[in-house]
Amino acid sequence: MITLHGQNIHLRALEPEDLDFVYAVENDESIWEVSNTQTPYSKFLIKQYLQNAQQDIYEAKQLRLAICYNKQFTPVGLIDLFEFDPKNHRAGIGILIKSSSDRNSGIGTEALDLLINYCFTKLNLKQIFANIDPENEASVRLFTNFEFEKIGIKKQWNLVRGQYKDEAMFQLINH
Repeated sequence: MITLHGQNIHLRALEPEDLDFVYAVENDESIWEVSNTQTPYSKFLIKQYLQNAQQDIYEAKQLRLAICYNKQFTPVGLIDLFEFDPKNHRAGIGILIKSSSDRNSGIGTEALDLLINYCFTKLNLKQIFANIDPENEASVRLFTNFEFEKIGIKKQWNLVRGQYKDEAMFQLINH
């Protein structure tokens, strides 16, 4: 898909070969805070998920894509659409770059740019939103660089390591 192919990276559908990568991401407790995960996932469950990943976004109400460097198949991150609402033409968006060595390299920016374009041109969405910990400066900067606007704060929204933390909602409207 040309829409999901950029200068340095491409976004692709998940494949059965991604089992170990998705398993590592979903069971990395250091990122459970951003994914709202509380328990580990078994390889069996992730394998089932990957077998059903071919479902259409209209059926599954979500879409998870692997972020890969061009000419490579191995993912370095994941980018998701969730809470897909075709009636109201909106979806949530989230992104994760697994390795700290790949962060701040521009691939998150390029992946988000590709997915925003896909949302507005192929899915005909009116708006996309992101839920971000206000203390996650890198994520706030990434999304605000694309003109996402902070539209509110959900006070004490997430319980993280025994402390309640706020969550900011950012929104981008397709004009």
